[in-house]
Amino acid sequence: MEPNNVAPPPWSLTGDGLVLLYHIPQGFNRQYGFMADFQHEAYRGWVGAVVLADYKTSGVRPYRELLYLPGLFRIGGSLTFSISRIFVSTSDSVRNGQRNWGIPKELASFEVSSQPDGMQTYRIGNAGNNFFEARVKPWGPRFPFSSRLIPFTHITQQLHNQLLRTRPVASGSARVASLEYLAADPKFFPPVHQLKPLLSFYLPGFRMTFPAPRLL
Repeated sequence: MEPNNVAPPPWSLTGDGLVLLYHIPQGFNRQYGFMADFQHEAYRGWVGAVVLADYKTSGVRPYRELLYLPGLFRIGGSLTFSISRIFVSTSDSVRNGQRNWGIPKELASFEVSSQPDGMQTYRIGNAGNNFFEARVKPWGPRFPFSSRLIPFTHITQQLHNQLLRTRPVASGSARVASLEYLAADPKFFPPVHQLKPLLSFYLPGFRMTFPAPRLL
């Protein structure tokens, strides 16, 4: 990492993660999605996600992350994902995420715990009050995954009225996960407990590269 906590891309990250895939109704996102103006204008919907990550290594040392993808957007002539809400556990991740990729990161406290039976518990909050909590239990065999096999894996964000497009690449293994409990305070994060996930995956020991973005 460079002096003054400046960590330019690319970043190489490793960690454990959870992905909850949803079909998110347009009305839900218009009301709860925390979308910026450019996202409202480009919104198409279809498939969105909640992602939790516990990064063991990154461009700014370990940190944790909770993010919301409202769905797909048509920006720059193609379909793309875009993050509308994201919390991380360190100030270095906040500053560099905003500076490098236009990702609107905010600071929160994270608690992640594992039980002997494999149950994973996530609690995210501010000032001692949790605004998001989830419990999931991975099950079944591991199977390989790679983001290269998934279309529309690039992310488009806005920084100083400029659109930045980034295509992160992730790979590793995955397991199906049962969502045992989820609650979110809509003042801070979309209340996805109102929705039923299409699929839930736990990603132990994934690897990801987050490259420099390109201007649109």
